[in-house]
Amino acid sequence: MPVMLRNPGRFSVGRDHILNVIELILDPLILVLSQWAVAVAIEGRLTPQDVILSVVVFSLTFPGPARLTMPTGRAIRSIVLSWATLSGLLFLFGYASRYLWDFDAQLLLTWWWVSLASLLGAHFLLKAAAPAIRELQGPARCVVLAGINDQGIELARRLVRDAYANVRILGFFDDRSRERLKNFDEHPLLGSITDLPNYVKTHPVDVIYLSLPMASQKRILTLLDGLRDTTSSIYFAPDTFVTDLIQGRVDSVGGMPVVAVCETPFTGLNWVFKRGSDIVLSLLILTLISPLLLFIALCVKLTSRGPVIFRQRRYGLDGSEIIVYKFRSMTVMDDGDEIRQAQKHDERLTPIGAFLRKTSLDELPQFFNVLQGRMSIVGPRPHAVAHNEMYRKLIKGYMLRHKVAPGITGWAQINGYRGETEKLEKMKGRIDHDLEYLRNWSLRLDLYIIVKTVWVVFGSENAH
Repeated sequence: MPVMLRNPGRFSVGRDHILNVIELILDPLILVLSQWAVAVAIEGRLTPQDVILSVVVFSLTFPGPARLTMPTGRAIRSIVLSWATLSGLLFLFGYASRYLWDFDAQLLLTWWWVSLASLLGAHFLLKAAAPAIRELQGPARCVVLAGINDQGIELARRLVRDAYANVRILGFFDDRSRERLKNFDEHPLLGSITDLPNYVKTHPVDVIYLSLPMASQKRILTLLDGLRDTTSSIYFAPDTFVTDLIQGRVDSVGGMPVVAVCETPFTGLNWVFKRGSDIVLSLLILTLISPLLLFIALCVKLTSRGPVIFRQRRYGLDGSEIIVYKFRSMTVMDDGDEIRQAQKHDERLTPIGAFLRKTSLDELPQFFNVLQGRMSIVGPRPHAVAHNEMYRKLIKGYMLRHKVAPGITGWAQINGYRGETEKLEKMKGRIDHDLEYLRNWSLRLDLYIIVKTVWVVFGSENAH
């Protein structure tokens, strides 16, 4: 029988089958059912508007997030913020399109708190029932790993830590003896790599993880050939994947399988969703804030000499130069090879410059950059060209953040990396968060960042 080579993904061994499927549909199903229940209870029937709303809600929330392994506090925050973000977005679109007026206000308010209570209750109910549900999946799947190295040991530790993983680690295979592995005693050493095929034939092994260096290709092929006479599922965890993967996934070119090591998350439909949401939201926001834009422009003009709008060269998508707009908050307009970052109580700030920077109101003209396609509402913040040239030499992986268009706000900014980066460690922290955003992008994450930005801006002292 041919050996089964799989791509570990959302349906991998960690939390598969029943629990995984439940997590995928739980949030969308709860929101739709609660909406229908409230509609029937208040109006006595489901209207066409109710059905359309339920389709929109299900589309925006499927697949549901995995929260079983989250700590209780984090899970509660995730549920509350996700529902607040989604309901806020629905309200804005409903208000702008006047579709909101087709619904009874009491129905919407009742649905809001009933849905939130239902989401919280469903999560805790699933968490309590998870051990019993896991038992329905049958006996624990027996796992062995080939190769005692950093990635193999870390993989085993994560499987052990996952309280909902229905697996049992039998042990490792490695060509080194136990005496040479003095610092490893977490799992049994079952034999050498060449012993693995015979062990699998004589023991009930469901899953095999090959954690071997890619340099030993010949040894891997020999091992795979020896495992052809088994029905065990086989996964690769080679040293290639220890690198900083950005949207790592399996693809094919002309029928030949290739593995993406660094790729933008915005390909295909993802690009359509991202660009479409940028256009719609930026148009809506610019319409709502247009009086504020005029007021700020007037204040800038009256309180200091110089242009209202400050234009500066930044790096955009794929490292190409773009021009970014900001309300001028300083008496200088540096755009050369050396640029000094703004600091607290900076003497270069205009009379209203400190307030504009603290509240990030100076960034509002960048919504025009979003409409032009130069920027996105959410993404890594663009740095001045001079700063890019400096930090790309000091921080490994710095330029990977330019795999997407820069944003007005981002994951780093809502996690404390906003404003001046006076130390190299702080800039490294910002870059780490930017790359984390690239790895985990979703439309839901963008909406969460937008909502959280409002909270951070008016409660933060980091921007100046």
